[in-house]
Formats: sequence, structure tokens, C-alpha cells
Amino acid sequence: MTAVAPVADPDAPGWRRAPLGPDERRADALLAGGLLVGALLSLVLTTTAGIYDDPAAPWASVLCLLAVTAPLAWRRRWPSAVVLLTSVAFVASGVLQVPETLFANIALFVALYTVGAWDPDRRRATWVRLVVVVGMFVWLLATVFIAVTDPDSMPGISRAGAFSPLVAFLLIQVLTNILYFAGAYYFGDHSWASARERARTAWRGRQLQLERQLVERQAVAIERLRLARELHDAVAHHVSMMGVQAAAARTVLGMDPARAAAALEGVEESAREAVHELHGVLGTLRDVESWDLPDGGAYAVSAARTAGGAGQPAAPGDPVGSLTVDQIPALVARCAETGQAATFQVVGEPVRLPPLVSLNMYRITQEALTNTRKHGGPDARADVRLRYVPGAVELEIADDGVGPLRSRQPGSGGLGLVGMRERVAADGGSLEVGPRSRGGFLVRATVPLAHAGARS
Repeated sequence: MTAVAPVADPDAPGWRRAPLGPDERRADALLAGGLLVGALLSLVLTTTAGIYDDPAAPWASVLCLLAVTAPLAWRRRWPSAVVLLTSVAFVASGVLQVPETLFANIALFVALYTVGAWDPDRRRATWVRLVVVVGMFVWLLATVFIAVTDPDSMPGISRAGAFSPLVAFLLIQVLTNILYFAGAYYFGDHSWASARERARTAWRGRQLQLERQLVERQAVAIERLRLARELHDAVAHHVSMMGVQAAAARTVLGMDPARAAAALEGVEESAREAVHELHGVLGTLRDVESWDLPDGGAYAVSAARTAGGAGQPAAPGDPVGSLTVDQIPALVARCAETGQAATFQVVGEPVRLPPLVSLNMYRITQEALTNTRKHGGPDARADVRLRYVPGAVELEIADDGVGPLRSRQPGSGGLGLVGMRERVAADGGSLEVGPRSRGGFLVRATVPLAHAGARS
């Protein structure tokens, strides 16, 4: 059974996004390097254009741009520290009049966004972003105040009128900054919420997988206990026959030694078959002791034991001793009476089957016909073939059903297939199940008769 990878509960306190791998760290380093290269190119172009009257010295500009962009290489590992460093460097660049603003603004946006998207401490993420945003607006308002009160500031823009071009220009700057910081804040929180929702989906998927594994293990446990009950009946049949044959041998021992020897041979054969069946089924049941069932598994096993204790069948039906391959034709006939098209055919020369093998063949036929009725669609037709081949017996149930559940892959079937596998394994055989290439579903069980009852 495939193990389920652990997934952190996204609703647990202290949940955080998955740790960064080498690819994510490399991507952050490339982002920081790309922004630095772009910022240096923008610095050269802006300086050449002569937009700034008194720009910062080249060495100071390079250092400021390096301080703005380089911390982004660690943005997802220490997001709060990175945004604080980037903010301080951004303000320093503005104060010193570094002739580059495009890539510096991009770097600050990315740093602010990353805090909302990656900082696991949500209280810290909120406060750090508020501090940065408030600080930036205080700096912006101070700049606006200087521009309004200093007549030498922005000499090319008119100040005349209550709503002068200068006031309009400054209001545009304020509006731009509001949208800038609001966007970084919103998209960061949205990224965190999306990651958490994806984690919830993964968590629920894991819970469903664990639940399915639990149900499958419980079904195997119940089926093995059912096998144990049926083994009880089969071995009881052997022991009863041994007692009758031994009594007959004792009666005729003095008068007819040949008949006594034949009776003793029957005792020997019954004992050998009982031992083979015990080895097969008990070997299968022994695996139950090594299971590490999730919570609820012990209850299911206990309930199954209670439901089927003392050799009684778990559900009403025919006595276990009477369920053999000889009853398969009657089973197929009952299916036909209920409207399910089904046929039965025996191929080869029939031989005597051990009681447990015969019982398991009947049960597999019963389950396969039930699956055809449930999943094959109302018009599905089932063909049952019992083949006697040298050294083995083969049971094949094929149908032409095209029901909605027939698209599943082989081996992913329901709990009925689990029971079939357990029965075939107890007899030392093999089971083939899955969709047929020309449509429908196939169940083929092969059991070696030379070692019937021994585990493979």
C-alpha cells in the first residue's frame, strides 16, 4: 500500500509555507541580480539625460542601488528584514538624489509584497508593512511640504490658483503612492491566502487517502477473519471425514484389510488437505498481527470478530460447507432470474478441488457478478468460465459493461477486489483484474492444484 506523504495542517497555529528549495533560492538570487543590472543601466541613461540638476556621486549611486536590490536575494527567507533594509536604502537614494527610480520602485514593491506572501508571523508581517507604509508617506508629505513652501522648488511648474498645476502634480504623486502600496499589501496577502488554500486542499486529499487506506485495511482484516471462519468449517469437514473413515477402518480391519487400508488412505488424504489449507490461510492471517492500523482499525477488527465468531457466517446465506464450484451454475441462474445476463461454461476435465479452493472460487464468482451488476450498467452481460488445466484450476468472469466506474485503472478497484486477492493468496494462486481492451471488465483467478492451500 502506497505511503501518504506528510502534509502540515494549514489551520494549525504556526503554519508556514513549504521551505524553499535550491530552485527557489536561485530564482531569488537571479531576481536580485537582474534588478541590479537594470538599475545600473537606468542610472547611466538617466544621468546621460541630465534630468537631475545635482545628482549623487556615481559611487554613492551604485552603493544605494546595490543596497536596494541585493537584499532581495534573501527576500523569502527573511522577508521582514529585507523590506526594512530595502526601505532605508530607498529613502537614502531619494535624499541623495540618485538618478534612478524605476528599478528602485520595483525592488521596494517586491520586498513589500514578499512580506505579505511569505512571513509566517502574520502579526509581524502586518506591523512591518504598516511601519514601512507610514514611514514612506511621512517622507512623501515632508517632500510635498518642502515643494509647496520653497519657491525655488520645481521652478517650471506654475503655483497660481487654488488648484494649480503644482498641486495637481503633487496629488498625482500621492495617488500613485497610495495605489502602489495598496497593491503591494493586497497582492502579498492574496498570495499567502492562496498558498494556504492550496495547503488545505493537499491536507484534505491526504486525509481522504488515509481514510481510504484505513478502510482498505479494515476490509482486508474483515475478509481474513471471514476466511478464518470458513477455514473452520472446511477443516471441520476434513476432521469429520477422517473420523468416519477411521471408524470404518477400525471396523473392517480384521475382516477386510484392503478396505481398511483404503479408508486409512482417505484419512491420510484428508489430513494432507487440511494441513495445506491451514498453512495457506493461517499464513495470510498472520500478516494481521504486523499491521499498524490508524485509529479505528482495532475497533473494526474487533467488530468483525464479534460479528463472525464461533464459525457463524457474518451474513445470512447458504451454509459454508455447501458453497462449492458445483453451486456456481445455480448462482449464475439466480443472476439471470434477476435480469442480469450471465452464462456459465466448464472447460476441460473436472477434477476434485480441495474444499477451501472450491469455496473461494464460488465466493470470487459471487463478488465478480455483484460488481458487474453494480458497475457494468443495466445491459452488461457476464460470462463465467471454469477451466481445468494441467496442475491448476482457472476461474474467469468477463463482462462487456461500460458503466461509469469502469474507467478506473487496474489495481485501483474497490474493497471486493481486496477480498478476491486475499482468497487467491490463501490458495497460493494469482489474480488478474482490470478493464478489457475491447470494453468491459475481467476477473481471472488461477490456483495451482498441486499446492492448493499453500501460500506463494
